[in-house]
Order: sequence, then structure tokens, then C-alpha cells
Amino acid sequence: MALLFTAQPSTFFLSQSPKPSLPLSLKPNSLSFPLSTKPHKTLKFSSFISLSSSQPDPTPEPDSDPKPTPISSSQASITDEWGEKSELGSEPEPTKLPDSDPPINEDEWEEEFIEKGNGVPTAAAEKVEEEAFDNRIEDLKRCLVDTFYGTELGFRAGAEVRAEVLELVNQLEAVNPTRAPVEATQLLDGNWVLLYTAFSELLPLLAAGATPFLKVKSISQAIDTESLSIVNSTTLSSPFAEFSFSATAAFEVRTPSRIQVEFKEGTLQPPEIKPNVDLPAEVDVFGQKISLLPVQQSLAPLQDLVAGISRAISGQPPLKIPIPGERSKSWLLITYLDEDLRISRGDGGLFVLARQGSPLLDQ
Repeated sequence: MALLFTAQPSTFFLSQSPKPSLPLSLKPNSLSFPLSTKPHKTLKFSSFISLSSSQPDPTPEPDSDPKPTPISSSQASITDEWGEKSELGSEPEPTKLPDSDPPINEDEWEEEFIEKGNGVPTAAAEKVEEEAFDNRIEDLKRCLVDTFYGTELGFRAGAEVRAEVLELVNQLEAVNPTRAPVEATQLLDGNWVLLYTAFSELLPLLAAGATPFLKVKSISQAIDTESLSIVNSTTLSSPFAEFSFSATAAFEVRTPSRIQVEFKEGTLQPPEIKPNVDLPAEVDVFGQKISLLPVQQSLAPLQDLVAGISRAISGQPPLKIPIPGERSKSWLLITYLDEDLRISRGDGGLFVLARQGSPLLDQ
């Protein structure tokens, strides 16, 4: 190699020759490549090698096998991080709990549920849940009917009763078992009897039926999904006769729960004259009880005349009246439907109906 250093070798390497130490210059030594032909001393590595090899390699000491020192009973303790001492003891015995849980789990109500391997309830558990759901619906229906009992189809219901009825209706609508009522023709078809209503247009009729001499005997609705027709019928009862009239309508299905209704004509049936005058024993007029026994005695001679009128008009045909105008159109939303109860909303009104022959009519 032609690489040469101009500095003295003693400044870089340790030399064993005793020479006076020169003052350290602040100017750093630099590498240079002289062009002169004057011979220079070649860099020697002997001193570096001798310095690095002057220290002998350490030799490992032979492993010593000291005898273990016995631990006395006073020293057989350990100190934890809080400074508390505890005695050394044997390892704790393993628990005797099984590795897997038993197949039967008991909840806090002591009811047992058996699950399949994939966590799906068995058929028995599903049956129990279905029965509990049906019982809840039956309880809600009975409570609803009991709430508006004696309100004369809702006419005499106060604000508190109406609020309670609305709350129960909302609960039943939330658990409606028939998600598409209009498509469930086997449940929708038939004759339905009105139990309660909050429809304002029926209030005049209900008010007339609250008088002593005129009662609303029944209001019903017959639905035929095959012919897409609806017939609303009303029967009024008086001491002398019964009057019936009805309104026929056609409907179109708009959604699985909503229909559009258009009334076509009304029908007045001939009155059915009663063979006997049926007067109440007393009436309530402005809070005062008035006896009607004298009136009943004075009407006794008229029984034969009433029977003759009944025979004369019994064979007359019904009177049909067309229903024109935009007020003949309406809509009906069925929000709850099962085998014996139907809840509908239409034009701001609420209707609760029971199927003809349902046990709900006997409550």
C-alpha cells in the first residue's frame, strides 16, 4: 500500500521507548500524499498487534459444585412485595371440578332449558314460549273488554277510560299475530260486532241510543274478501219496534293491512213491530226517576192495533238510497287481527270489534 501518514507513529500507537511527551496540538493531523521521492517510513502494525495481544485470554474456571446449605425452619419463608412473610408450603391440590359444564342449565327462576349443540332451543322450549305469548294476548284482550264495559260502545267513556283503552290497544297492536291482515282472508271474512269506538261521526247515533225510548241494539260489519264488499249494519230498538239500516261498500286492497273503501248505497229495512209494547219500568230524567207503569196500563188496549200494523208492513221491500259524493270514500287500516278480535283505524277513528259468536261478546 502506498498510503502513508505524516504524523509520528507515537501519536497513534503506544511505544515502549521512553521519550518525553510532547504537548498535544490542537491542529488535527491530516492525511497527505507527498510527491517527493524521499523515502518515508512505512506504517508498522507490530505495536498495535502487540498491544492487543499483550492481554492473555481468560481461561474459564472449573465449575465448582458446592454443597447445598440446609434451610432451617426459621428461614423457610418468603417475603412478598408488601413486606409480608409467608411460609413455604407444598403446591395446592387441584380442584375436583369437572372440565366441562353439565348439559342442563338452571336459571335464577329455577327453570330448566336444554339446548342443542348449536345453541338453538328445543321444540319443548319453543312450545313453552309460544304458550306464554298466547296467554299474554288473551290477558290483554280480556282486560281491554273489561275496561270499556258499560260505556255503551264508548259513548259514556270518560277521558281516563279512553286513555286506558288506547294504551291497551297499542299493546295489542305491538303483538299483532297476523302481519298481513288483508291477505288472511280466512280470519278477515265474517260478521264482526262493534264493541267500542272513538269515531266522532258515530256519536250522534250513540247519543240517540242513550235515550230511554231508543237503544242501539247492535252495530256490525260483514266483510267478504271474495266479492271485495263490506256491509255496515245498525239495529235500533224502541218499545214499539226495531229499526234496521245498512250501508254497502266496495273496497280495494292498497297494502297488506290497508284497504280503500267506497260506499255505494244505503238500505232501510221495514220496521219490525213488537207484539207487545216494551216500556221500561222507570226512566231517569235529569237525575230524577220517573215511573212508567201508568203509561204501560194506558197502552194495553193498543196491543191489537200494533199487531195489525206489524202484519201490514212486514211484507214491504226494503228502501234503497244511493250514497253520492266524496264523503262516500274512506279508508280502513287493520292493526290487529286474530280468530275473535279485530282492531281497525279509519279517518281518525278507532274501532274494536269481536267476531260473531266470540266469547268476548259474553263478558
